[in-house]
Amino acid sequence: MAPDTPSAGPGNLASSSTAHNSSRAPEPVGLYPHARRVGNLLFLSGVGPRQRGQKAVPGVELDAAGQIVRYDFESQCHAVFQNVRYILEEAGARWEDLVDVTVFLTNMKDDFATYNRLYAEYFQSNQPCRTTVEINCLPTPITIELKCVAALSA
Repeated sequence: MAPDTPSAGPGNLASSSTAHNSSRAPEPVGLYPHARRVGNLLFLSGVGPRQRGQKAVPGVELDAAGQIVRYDFESQCHAVFQNVRYILEEAGARWEDLVDVTVFLTNMKDDFATYNRLYAEYFQSNQPCRTTVEINCLPTPITIELKCVAALSA
């Protein structure tokens, strides 16, 4: 879907929504936009730490089968936050507009304290609602993904 593409079709409940794709965030791994604006809300699809145009994930070492051997979780956190910022900015929003963040971690026991520390640094002046969930795996060899909602000015 092209950037800033309105949904179309009779009876489509999301017909007043607009899809947004970032030229700086990593390409989605499926058929979905980076974000969709409905009214004054901007819903971001799940955002991981990959970098645009690259299959390698920052701080991740894979074995021959593509399984994670070791990873630098802090590097992945910084990359995820940067990718969220890219999407927000290109959709006309700001970091401070975030009102809800859901984080998916693949290793809560080992990574939550680091995530919590970095989150506090990034969200000092803006504290959106937050939910943290541990999951078994993500669709690419990453250990963190964020799902965010921003509220924009009229």
